[in-house]
This record gives sequence, structure tokens and C-alpha cells, in this order.
Amino acid sequence: MSVRLNKYISETGACSRREADRWIEAGRVTCNGVRAVLGTQVSDGDEIRVDDVLIGVKKKPVYIALNKPVGITCTSESHIEDNIIDLVGHEERIFPVGRLDKDSEGLILLTNDGDIVNEILRSENNHEKEYIVTVDRPISDLGLSMMASGVKIMGVVTKPARVTRIDETSFRVILTQGLNRQIRRMCSALGYRAQRLKRVRIINIELGTLPAGQWRDLTDAEVAGLLPR
Repeated sequence: MSVRLNKYISETGACSRREADRWIEAGRVTCNGVRAVLGTQVSDGDEIRVDDVLIGVKKKPVYIALNKPVGITCTSESHIEDNIIDLVGHEERIFPVGRLDKDSEGLILLTNDGDIVNEILRSENNHEKEYIVTVDRPISDLGLSMMASGVKIMGVVTKPARVTRIDETSFRVILTQGLNRQIRRMCSALGYRAQRLKRVRIINIELGTLPAGQWRDLTDAEVAGLLPR
């Protein structure tokens, strides 16, 4: 039975399928000594190398939840200071699912399973992500209503969101999309500055009481809830 090369690479835990496609396009991947192309099919016994390093031992799937502190960068690039991989220090090669910007905190998932990465990040799946946001001055009911109905940022209007007030300067927002720095840009478009942004839920995974800088393995039920039905 053969599988697509990008799926094969992701299942070794080396990277996500998307990243594997970039490696293939860059000419970094060979199959049986021949430079691979997008769409290459791999069968048992094929020799796959990335940068001339043999890969192919399928890793045990790892799924963890981290409470990312402010100041940590969501990258697997080891040369970047305060990167998320060094913070976690996991024995397996893992990578973050999506990102939280350096100034934000809270829940982020890390894994060596490229299939789950694609499932969670695929925009048409409308997966929910929940945040608690604190802004620099009291936010009006009109401001919250506008944020819920959609705000024009980067030339597009954001999808409707569920927004509820916590107190004078804080609110809870549930998004089903993940534009770059979306919440901060939405606040800015309405005349506010997000002073604190904390993600507390991704789909069925809750941050709960996990301390900042700490991580835990997902339960079997949590992993099942992330997988496509």
C-alpha cells in the first residue's frame, strides 16, 4: 500500500504535511536516491531522505497541551531564542499546531502528527478557539457588538464571533478563523489596544488550571475529539 510522500514524512514526526510539501519543493527530499516531487507515492521499503538524512521510522503519536507564557515564540527553529520547543523539552521531535504571537499566552497544542495539524488548521472546518481579552480602556457594548458581527481588517471582514463581556475592560471571544494577529487587529480597528490576550480553549481542549509554562499529555478522549468524524 502506498501513501503520498508528504503524509509519510509527517507520520515520522519530522514536520507537518504542509512543511513537508515545502521541503519537497525545495529539493531537500529524495526517494530511493531520486529527487522527489509533490505527489510522489511511497511504499514499504522505499528509502526516504531529507537533507540526505534517512527518515522513516514512524514515531509514537504525541499530543500535548501547553500553557504558553508571554515572551515565548511559537517556532520549531532552534536558533530562535525563547522558542517553544526548547521550553517544552520533549524527547520526541514535535511542532506547534498553529501559533500564538509572542505577546499572547495560553493554550497551544504540540504534536508529531501532521494529520491532526491539517485537521485543526483547515479553515473550512470552522473549529472554535476561545480567548479572554483585556483592553486598555473600558469597552462599550457597541464595540463588543461590532466585534461579534465582524470587523474589517487586512481588507477582509472577519467571520461572526461569539463575544461576551467579563467586566469593564475584559471580554471573552470565540473565533472560528485564525487570521494573523486577528484579535489584536480587531481591537485596534475599533480603537482599543489588547493589553492581555489569553487562549483558554481549542475545540474540545480546555486550558483549565494548567500553570504557565507547563504542559500535559492529552487524554485519549481529547485526541478523539480532535480527529475528523
